[in-house]
Amino acid sequence: MDASTSEQDIRAALMEHWAASDANDFSTEHQIYCDDAILDYPQSGERFRGRANIQANRTQQPSKKRFEVRRILGSGGLWISEYILYYDEKPFYTVSIMEFRDGKVAHETQYFSEPFAASAWRSRFAEPIPPSAPAEKISDAAVTEPAPPQT
Repeated sequence: MDASTSEQDIRAALMEHWAASDANDFSTEHQIYCDDAILDYPQSGERFRGRANIQANRTQQPSKKRFEVRRILGSGGLWISEYILYYDEKPFYTVSIMEFRDGKVAHETQYFSEPFAASAWRSRFAEPIPPSAPAEKISDAAVTEPAPPQT
């Protein structure tokens, strides 16, 4: 991240990115990327090189998509977004790790996971995660500030 790009600017760019993603506004969605950005999908072993290829991949995706941002955490040049990505209404819990250079994403890694049932043997150690209110729109999503360092 260069000195002229504040964390507030990056947070605003991320919110705009996810709102555009949810709205299928592919032009706005991809403004956040450097021309030479890299997008990795470790689970499938795919790497997309360049903003044009990242955008082309997403515009050709046949499923209806919807994004529900849960949290955005980050500082400096490293930001993490946690969200639920719905493909044709089927949820995938997703984490996006974005590395910024000069105010744009230079490298993104995304991890996707389908929901799964809790194992009965763990029930004595765990409690259910409270359901969160559904996000009405991306701009109203929960945005979490980084915790202050422990002293």
